[in-house]
Amino acid sequence: MSRAEMDALGWDSCDIILVTGDAYIDHPSFGMALIGRLLEAQGFRVGILVQPDWNSAADFKKLGKPNLFFGVTAGNMDSMINRYTADRKIRSDDAYTPNAEPNKRPDRAVTVYAQRCREAFPGTPIIVGSIEASLRRIAHYDYWSDKVRRSVLPDSKADLLIFGNAERAVVEVAHRLARGEKISEIRDLRGTAFMASRGWLPSDDWDVMDSTEVDTPGPLPKHADPYAMESGPNNGQNSASTAAPPPGEHPVRIVSRAERLAARKERRAHTVVRLPSYEQVKDDPVLYAHASRTLHLESNPGNARALVQAHGERDVWLNPPPFPLSTEELDQVYELPYARRAHPSYGEAKIPAWEMIRFSVNIMRGCFGGCTFCSITEHEGRIIQSRSEDSVIREIEEMRDKTPGFTGVVSDLGGPTANMFHLKCKDEKIESACRRLSCVYPDICENMNTDHSQLISLYRRARSIKGVKKVQIGSGLRYDLAVRSPEYIKELVTHHVGGYLKIAPEHTEEGTLSKMMKPGIGSYDRFKQLFDRFSREAGKEQYLIPYFIAAHPGSTDEDMLNLALWLKKNNFRLDQVQAFVPTPMALATTMYHTERNPLKKLQRNGGEVVSAVRNGRQRKLQKAFLRYHDPVNWPLLREALKEMGRADLIGNGKKQLIPAWQPAGVPGKSCGQPARTGQNQKAAGKPRGEQKPLRQPGAAAGRPAFGKPTTPQRARGPARKA
Repeated sequence: MSRAEMDALGWDSCDIILVTGDAYIDHPSFGMALIGRLLEAQGFRVGILVQPDWNSAADFKKLGKPNLFFGVTAGNMDSMINRYTADRKIRSDDAYTPNAEPNKRPDRAVTVYAQRCREAFPGTPIIVGSIEASLRRIAHYDYWSDKVRRSVLPDSKADLLIFGNAERAVVEVAHRLARGEKISEIRDLRGTAFMASRGWLPSDDWDVMDSTEVDTPGPLPKHADPYAMESGPNNGQNSASTAAPPPGEHPVRIVSRAERLAARKERRAHTVVRLPSYEQVKDDPVLYAHASRTLHLESNPGNARALVQAHGERDVWLNPPPFPLSTEELDQVYELPYARRAHPSYGEAKIPAWEMIRFSVNIMRGCFGGCTFCSITEHEGRIIQSRSEDSVIREIEEMRDKTPGFTGVVSDLGGPTANMFHLKCKDEKIESACRRLSCVYPDICENMNTDHSQLISLYRRARSIKGVKKVQIGSGLRYDLAVRSPEYIKELVTHHVGGYLKIAPEHTEEGTLSKMMKPGIGSYDRFKQLFDRFSREAGKEQYLIPYFIAAHPGSTDEDMLNLALWLKKNNFRLDQVQAFVPTPMALATTMYHTERNPLKKLQRNGGEVVSAVRNGRQRKLQKAFLRYHDPVNWPLLREALKEMGRADLIGNGKKQLIPAWQPAGVPGKSCGQPARTGQNQKAAGKPRGEQKPLRQPGAAAGRPAFGKPTTPQRARGPARKA
């Protein structure tokens, strides 16, 4: 990280310099540490520039000129999501910075950092990557400027973009550059994107599939009637079979099905799909939705084709996504010699993101849920990459022995989803040919293995390790999968829930859930029954912490009202709620921007229209429905309920949502209710007859999630009896 450290190592220069917007924490949950250690294991000298001052190129010269390339990333989170709230207000803290100090990274950090690297050392190859670059690899809707922006490649002037998990690509690029190959010649790596001249193709045997317009009906050719009798000799019988073929023609050869499939696969591998250009999609919502749908349908590494999108006089070329790492490869990546702590230069400073995951272990990658609002699928893919049980156990033992402050409690064994460990398609051939956007929506695919036995075995081994007192599960749980394995739920509830378990129904109404590609609330009900049953059998009082999203595309005010009534019926009082944030390239973002449904076939005139919650008042109202119990929200809710013709829900009855009075000291009119004083004032804001709420739980442990705030949502559980 400094010249002094280079001198101590005896280095006169670095081979590779990685630039990041995060503080440097040498732990595999942080991308720069993982890539840095991986490159180090390949024999390269790696320097890391953390949170450099972007107002000049001075900080970018601190470690000198890299021999091979600059690797640029915004950090573990997209810089815009890191810096701004869902209401586009700048955040007051940054979880990835010492002492959570804000404003230590610029907006659109990848672009700014890359430009400064170019200014510091012109001619040095620049490679951009991580979540921010991945989600901006093509023309994309940008929520913060409310417009469609170009791919990050032309804006950053980078030579190469690596999207998704970058291990294979970054190692190969490093070795090829070290052998003297020019970065402009490295155009054949999966998981990479680059700028090319308009119409460029890798070779003459490539085909271009034009997808620059939504499908339109073509001409219907008139086919010959196979039963028609032809006039001529032999009563119309065709005697061509016995005659010699005309010059230049050859007899038809019968080709086997295997040969046809192989030829088709080979042809597909040499086909590029041309998307509508940036200039087209920025002004045409239908074409934007079409481009988004096409990109997502070409996301399975087993059958994805290359994509190309024109930006002015040049093309952005995207190679197919990378193949997932095998279990053995993933083990090697996670067992590199990490220090498992923040860099010593930070002293006693607290880094919230590090505090959250310091005693957790990542056991897998990817998610086959395909939720439309989530960025994990676009970045890590749908195919689950799992570590071996032995590798996870070794990391827990290393954490026990090397991480300061370990008290015997493992805060999480998880990843994007807690219970997808070693779950995958039953048939690799089916998996490689599949084009479904979700393996669990509208129902769990019959080819998906839902056996949780390997995860149960891991839990049992982990909690039996000497020095480990408890293993908690902090990552979110996919409950529609869990109900397929009651034994897993029993194991989880009996031994690995610290009073509260995070799950994500996201909504209760079918219309909204269909736009999210989430299961119906019935799956939640089945899971809760098993959760409560096994909690009672274990003699424990435990509660579920549900996540819900307000203002999602397709969510109406009536939907949010029904969700609020469900929350009150189940006595949930959400402490923190999340409004939908349109992240670049997500399918739900496409719905928000275009008001079209890319999950279905698109039409120029017609097709399903999706409502988008854009108005500030409506976004605030939908969040208020999730916090119906907060007196601050009551005036807005009263006004809305009257407008919706549901004034019957205003009052103090058990079946009514909010009271007709406003507590003293809380904004809003009193609505005729006398101000409360003394002992009664302590109860202000609590409708008559409501039970005493359960105490607030502490923040659940978990790893930093891509594209989500690091502070988890929380809920109050059912009321305890006095």
